[in-house]
Amino acid sequence: MKKTALSLAISAAVFASVATAAPQVQVLDKTHQPAGNFLAYTEFELSGEPLAEGLGLDLDVLDANQANAPTAFDFAAGIEAYEYSEEAMYALNYQSKMGPHIVNGPTNQARGGKMADFGQRVIAMADAVGFPASEIPLNMYPISMPYMSGTPEFGQAVDTTTVNGEQLEITTAKGNSSTVQAVVPAYFRDYKSLAWDQSTFDKTFNPASSGGIMLKEVMWSQDFLGGMHVTKSDEEVEAQSSKMDQDGVHSLGVSAADGFNGMLLTEMTIDKLRIMQEQLGYNGKQLGVKFGPDYNAAKAPIWFAHQVAVTEAEQNGVKAIAGLKVTDGKSTLHDTWMTLWPVAEFFAYSDQRVANSGQNPAFLAVFDGAPFAAAPKANVDGNNSNDVIATDGFSLASNVGNLLFQNMAALHFNAEQGTFVTEYHAGKQGKQVNTYDAAYSLVALSIYQRAKDALPVGYASAEGGDVNLHTEQGKQALAMITAQADFIINNLIGSNGLVADGIMLGSKADKGQSLDAQFATIRGLVAAFLATEDAKYKQAARQLYLAVEKQMYDKGIDTWAAKPGQATVHTPYTAAAISGGLREAILHLKNQEGENEPALELSMLTQRYVSWFRGVINGGMQLAEWMGDSGENQLKGNDSTDTDQDGVHQVIAAGGKHGTAMTMAAKVSVK
Repeated sequence: MKKTALSLAISAAVFASVATAAPQVQVLDKTHQPAGNFLAYTEFELSGEPLAEGLGLDLDVLDANQANAPTAFDFAAGIEAYEYSEEAMYALNYQSKMGPHIVNGPTNQARGGKMADFGQRVIAMADAVGFPASEIPLNMYPISMPYMSGTPEFGQAVDTTTVNGEQLEITTAKGNSSTVQAVVPAYFRDYKSLAWDQSTFDKTFNPASSGGIMLKEVMWSQDFLGGMHVTKSDEEVEAQSSKMDQDGVHSLGVSAADGFNGMLLTEMTIDKLRIMQEQLGYNGKQLGVKFGPDYNAAKAPIWFAHQVAVTEAEQNGVKAIAGLKVTDGKSTLHDTWMTLWPVAEFFAYSDQRVANSGQNPAFLAVFDGAPFAAAPKANVDGNNSNDVIATDGFSLASNVGNLLFQNMAALHFNAEQGTFVTEYHAGKQGKQVNTYDAAYSLVALSIYQRAKDALPVGYASAEGGDVNLHTEQGKQALAMITAQADFIINNLIGSNGLVADGIMLGSKADKGQSLDAQFATIRGLVAAFLATEDAKYKQAARQLYLAVEKQMYDKGIDTWAAKPGQATVHTPYTAAAISGGLREAILHLKNQEGENEPALELSMLTQRYVSWFRGVINGGMQLAEWMGDSGENQLKGNDSTDTDQDGVHQVIAAGGKHGTAMTMAAKVSVK
């Protein structure tokens, strides 16, 4: 493909900054927390292929083994960010053992509860996408609900026995090109030796942790199952009807391998939703309180407690839940929006409402009874008053989503002030406003509004659609979005143009102005702009970005710092906000005709993306790299554990006694 003027401009801006010193990144805490990790990895996914393609890149020209081609930005976004996002999900979901096994979850229990029942289910899902069951990695350990945290270091020696793989032409991040012989280590196909150190697990269920990985699951499920493929050739095709997979020629999924992952991830999400619906409802006194479509948060609140301790048992030779006990009963805004976002995505993905005439036929085929249950007719007609509790994916998402949305409105929204507050405890709203959570609440609510109104979500969450149902819930969400965005503009932006980290209602705004809050607010204000079409939110986001660029850009490290010249602590929430906020700036805040802010030129924005990603993420925050899709390979006769020379080592050489999984550090220092 010929380079466009845009890609040449991006290249020039990127390579002009190469001489700038890279930051020093020191890992302070390796702990894996699914909540922050997978919020960041979701933003990485959206800032990956969808962003690169949105700027005009033909994705077919990307090659994981050709670093920085066609440009450094295209590769950082379309390969590195995108693939790190996917592989980290598999590290937790398939390899870690950091949670009860899905064989003992409610979905398989309903089938009989035995390992054989789950085995038959896996084969049925593989058949639905035309994926040979013999190619499923050995010793996968799919968890149904993750624990709150754990160290992602392997708890045993990793099997590194190798067999010969492909011959590859590679160009590394340092520009070195060669022809190499790759080898495939045993752990690539057999996950038995990749379990994490189980002595480090905090065996607690936390809504934000479950919501974080659920968000990754549903985002990738929509990607993997958004089309169909010719079964024999594996060629991707657009679904023309919801029955196309029944014609003997086509199968579900954009490919057989992707389709299988989409199947398993969908199964895992449904299991989480069932656990939430059946076991985790809490009213301040009792756990397991039932709630249905008639739930009214204003009359008798039920929520998901902040922390629920898990007593483990062994069943079918793997982990199961023996008991649950609330250890922190409050409802937090953070938990609520982080769960609402993925549940809203799943609602849209599984939507079978008759009124939604614009639903993707490929999604309808997934939820037509095989391989996943269809919703009862009462739940997809135009009458909400007759909805019933059910265990299919759409009914679960509808019921759980209704509870979360009502709780956003009744437990966490201060209508008088027009803002969300961080806690609901002992029957009372708190008065603390956390800017990060308030800003991301705008994102979650915008997805919920789009899902209820049958507008596109997922990768297309900024686009219009053929249908808009203008639901009452959608209108209510838009009203809260407007109020919260106005509150941020009127109360949280300081005289220096930067946003405060929060405010106690009735007091002055906090003095802290973190990187996290700045970029989260840019992300949230753009979501408000796209939802309401009110240009004042776009303008406020532009002005905030310019203030960040002016006051927080550190020339010495070619990226932002809380205070230039000093070390800044980054967490996954920092990474999420920067990835998301910068993406929205690239897509929606860049200079248009008549605008000439140098910092908002597209070439400058993409340069900032590359220097941040390469300096901070590849510089140490990404703890390890999986084989293949992001450009890392094990080579015959070569002892290097960083063969693509991007600074991120293979899992077997990423610290710890036996190595570390391909996840993100909980805390790093950048200077």
